[in-house]
Amino acid sequence: MTTPKNCSYCNPDGWQCSEPANDSGLCYWHDPSVDKSQDEGVKNAVEKWAQAGKPLDGFQLARAQLEDINLVNRGSKQGYQCREADFYRANLRNAHCFGLDLRGSSLMKSTLAGANLHCAHLENCNLLGADLSHTRLENIDWGDELQQERRALEAFQQKKVQDAVSLCQEAEEVARIIRKQCEKEGLFDIAGHFFKKEMIFRRYQMPMYSSRRIISKGVDLFCGYGESPIRVVMFSVCLILLCALVYFFLGTTASNPIYSGSTGATAIFLEFLNAIYFSVVTFTTLGYGDIAPIGLARFVAAVEAFLGSFTMALFVVVFVKKMTR
Repeated sequence: MTTPKNCSYCNPDGWQCSEPANDSGLCYWHDPSVDKSQDEGVKNAVEKWAQAGKPLDGFQLARAQLEDINLVNRGSKQGYQCREADFYRANLRNAHCFGLDLRGSSLMKSTLAGANLHCAHLENCNLLGADLSHTRLENIDWGDELQQERRALEAFQQKKVQDAVSLCQEAEEVARIIRKQCEKEGLFDIAGHFFKKEMIFRRYQMPMYSSRRIISKGVDLFCGYGESPIRVVMFSVCLILLCALVYFFLGTTASNPIYSGSTGATAIFLEFLNAIYFSVVTFTTLGYGDIAPIGLARFVAAVEAFLGSFTMALFVVVFVKKMTR
């Protein structure tokens, strides 16, 4: 009598599935060729599997009807493991997935409307086309990169530009999906994070040296697409110090020194402080009139005053945007 073979699936931790295998060498749960969309008992079976303490890693549940499924590991700080699983077009409406570890899983075009993903782990998870309406997204571990983002960067490194651009389009869509739902839930910091990603992926789709891409990169560096007020502050400080150096070497403030009787290194240091003072006054357009630029310094002062007015106005807009959320 032939002994039935066990499933050949092995999860990242070395756990070996002991379910009987079919002709493919995989069991019912790990075989992607088995259609589970018509199995009415699949939801209860998945719940019992998880409650038995066995990992859900690698489960192939494409198009499965899992509405209102309960995958909450009650009494434990760690959720069930469901890594590298396939939920393509699965019905996970109102699913209870608190703390569920979905790293590397595919939720592509799945229905997660009303689901609870609070504290879930979605690092490297494929959320392309997923329905996240009314989904709870608090305290989720999103990871450093979206799946499409990582693959796009790899494609750029391999000089596969068309593939990279296509992946950037997908990454932009995923970032937009997450951003919109986070805005509805009042998770504005997370929404701002994914808005920046959305804009970055849009920039990557532009021709390398096009004016639009250069301007977009400038906006990113200058203010993080309106999400980083600290960048505006740092730009202001750098501009003030740079212009102060120019005024110092041009001798702009020599006609009105801080202490006329100082000499040597002290005089040089005080003269530089005087240049910083004049740069701040020019940047903020206060215009006290105690120091007047001459020669080339007039052009530098005019440029600094213009940039200062623009920068301060932008800072107010960006700061108010962040604080009124």
